Amino acid sequence: MKADDLRALQAPIKEKYKTDAKAALVTLRAKGSIDDQKLTCKVETGRAIAEAGLHPATGGSGLELCSGDMLLEALVACAGVTLKAVATAIEVHLKEAFVFAEGDLDFRGTLGVEKTASVGFQAIRLRFEITSDAPTEKIDQLLKLTERYCVVFQTLAKPPAVSVSVHTAA
Repeated sequence: MKADDLRALQAPIKEKYKTDAKAALVTLRAKGSIDDQKLTCKVETGRAIAEAGLHPATGGSGLELCSGDMLLEALVACAGVTLKAVATAIEVHLKEAFVFAEGDLDFRGTLGVEKTASVGFQAIRLRFEITSDAPTEKIDQLLKLTERYCVVFQTLAKPPAVSVSVHTAA
């Protein structure tokens, strides 16, 4: 896809959002069901069912997906798509690009072994490996805009209000 094609694709959408801000507010949803036989949760991905389970560091078999890995994978997917879209928009040709995410966890926290150990990632690092003939200034702009417009990155960097509720049935 060329920059003009991307602009043509997005122009009517952008115009709609400029004239009707409410149209830009979209609620994304995810759904999962707990397996009554195993320590897993089956998550509907829209394409297939992804079965998540405990990480081996918490007693899992390693056969199921780890939700921490899935979070990093979502970051990589979003950052990769955003990088490509921005590169297209600002006309930076990427010969090759790879996206990596890694995060540090102290499993003592999630297992309740150490009350002062945090539950969740202590640090997440996102890295791009890019092969391009573009000048350094364009690559810097590409990375700055990718960081700015990557939904998952921005959600992690500036966490939204989060709530939990329960609805019980007999």
